[in-house]
Amino acid sequence: MEGLPRAARPGRGDGHPEPPRERRHRRRGQRDLRGRELSGKARGPRIVFWRHGQTSWNLESRFQGSTDIELTDQGIFQAQRAAKLLSGLRPDLLISSDLKRARRTAAELAKVTGLEVDHHEGLRETYAGDWQGLTNAEIRARFPEQYDAWALGEPVRRGGGELSTEVADRSVPVVLAAVEKLPEDGTLVVVSHGGTIRTMLGRLLDLEPVQWERFGGLSNCCWSVLGQGARGWRLLEHNAGTLPQPVIGDET
Repeated sequence: MEGLPRAARPGRGDGHPEPPRERRHRRRGQRDLRGRELSGKARGPRIVFWRHGQTSWNLESRFQGSTDIELTDQGIFQAQRAAKLLSGLRPDLLISSDLKRARRTAAELAKVTGLEVDHHEGLRETYAGDWQGLTNAEIRARFPEQYDAWALGEPVRRGGGELSTEVADRSVPVVLAAVEKLPEDGTLVVVSHGGTIRTMLGRLLDLEPVQWERFGGLSNCCWSVLGQGARGWRLLEHNAGTLPQPVIGDET
């Protein structure tokens, strides 16, 4: 009906149409913002810690450690799906554990991005000696004191294997050496394992080892992101990549 004001349009609160030039500038700004978000470009270096895809031992709740287990078909699918997402971050470097489950996961991102993969023994999962190959229930039954101490955050050589701090000692230098090779504001993707990633996060964030268990586990093919600020590394994302999923693996 005549005499009633027009509905206000975006960008103007006075009921008048937005001038075409202002409308074009606003839309261009929105596109630019979305582009920056999708490209994932950030200030300062960034590290994406990406856990490998699903294995049969994950499904059976068997402690893998350094045992070399292949991905399941579902694990390969997870890696392919996640690789498409991670390629949007425009990674500059890609490094990986040399175990098969990590190698295959990293290979999917290499296919999408064209990056070469550098494999490192130092990025392997925690060696856990006699725990490896056992289910969670079997570990509790055979090594109750070790298990209880580990659950309380005490330093434990699970199954006679490595301490968490020793895992950080061998893995973090590999990551920092790769960070040194990044271009300005570059992104590094590190394909590794749930337990090893937890130790690297704790060490790089300068947390006491007893606090490392405060990081929840990573679901298969999910990732955590650290960004470097004026006061050191900061946690930007944790267990990202999907809607919340159950965590199944060595660190549950």
